[in-house]
Amino acid sequence: MLKIVGTEQGRLCGRQSRRHFLQVGALAPFGWGLSQQLRAEANGHPKSKKAVILIWQHGGPSQLDTFDMKPHAPAEYRGPFRSIESSLPGLPVCELMPCHAKVMDKCTVVRSFSHGNGDHWAAAHWMLTGRLGANGSDRAPRQPSMGAVASHLLGPTQPGSLSSVNINDGGFGFHGGSWLGVQHNPFRTGEFSYGNEAGRLPTGDAKSFELVDSLSENRLMNRVSLQRQLDQLRYQMDHSGVFSGIDEIDGQALDILLTGKTRGAFDLSQEPQSLRDAYGPGWGEQALLARRLIEAGVRFVSLNTGYWDDHGRIEANLRNKLPRHDQAVGTLIQDLHDRGMLDDVTVISAGEFGRTPRINSSAGRDHWPQAQSILFAGGGYRHGQIVGATNSKAEFPTERPISVEDFCATVYDAVGLSKDDTIIDHSGRPTHLVPSGEVIRELL
Repeated sequence: MLKIVGTEQGRLCGRQSRRHFLQVGALAPFGWGLSQQLRAEANGHPKSKKAVILIWQHGGPSQLDTFDMKPHAPAEYRGPFRSIESSLPGLPVCELMPCHAKVMDKCTVVRSFSHGNGDHWAAAHWMLTGRLGANGSDRAPRQPSMGAVASHLLGPTQPGSLSSVNINDGGFGFHGGSWLGVQHNPFRTGEFSYGNEAGRLPTGDAKSFELVDSLSENRLMNRVSLQRQLDQLRYQMDHSGVFSGIDEIDGQALDILLTGKTRGAFDLSQEPQSLRDAYGPGWGEQALLARRLIEAGVRFVSLNTGYWDDHGRIEANLRNKLPRHDQAVGTLIQDLHDRGMLDDVTVISAGEFGRTPRINSSAGRDHWPQAQSILFAGGGYRHGQIVGATNSKAEFPTERPISVEDFCATVYDAVGLSKDDTIIDHSGRPTHLVPSGEVIRELL
């Protein structure tokens, strides 16, 4: 059975949080449903079908071994892999990425993404929330993630669905609601393990959403009534807002349990075997799940593929994981295109920074925030292009540098929001979604 895991505002009176014990089938809190759609309309945000699938690459992928290969650089820079031509003239990709090569005409690669923070947690927090906050020695989230803000301002794209889903979060990203509240944490499924990268990573399935303990719909409604009466006793003592946040999303849990709108998305057996084979196992089936969740009305899906912090043995590590990542993401982009979904769904593949251009003494690459390549596809944007460039060793941008704030402004635009939209922060003041930056103009 899938558990809903929440970390922000998660403990009450020194005990395990009530949210930790709630499971699907027992009124687990998921995210906002129809009430959030009504709230979004009241806040002046029109209904939008725009959605995002963020492929998050924990640890930071190497630009020189993916989209910014330097075949004429010395061997200690260019690395062990050769490049292959793609469907976008002028954009060769790594030989381990044939599925990407077929869809690059539907994509934009930003080669000139750059920032100055080489701390995993600080850089990830910055990129996923739009603001600096956490760091390696203090990893608590300081700001809500972009997915949580989309949940707060927009809700799902269809009533009765989840607002956001996170797949394989190993505690390394910042995908939660922070001070927006637990009701905007993503529904989490799958698992991430340093030792399980080569195996099948589990996905949720339809059985996880069934009523348990012989619950009928009437008995479930009676339990809801009892739960609310008991919770009423705690309201006078609860000043944190956690219980009220949970109650606001009970209706969402009921929608999922009783109507099966999202439950069906987890049943991958509904897909043709040929398509499931095209995606592949593990991350591939999870990418297929991401597409099905978007179809079911989820606004923001983040899928974490592996651990890309290859300080040593980068050739062996990439030969293991890059083909699986390639199959999952390349097939996802093609599948969305074939279904006519790419105009409304933006696929983004990124990590918190790039890797050092020069291979180190352990045959790996270290942290390098000065240059990184990021992939965009879909969203109704202009594609089939390369934005920016780096020098001959992929050390730093030589033209059109793109900042973290530009990246976040673009992600918000992809879900139908503006960086200048505001939310009320934890101190009660309105604050812009991103303090600076602009949507990447080449995409428009």
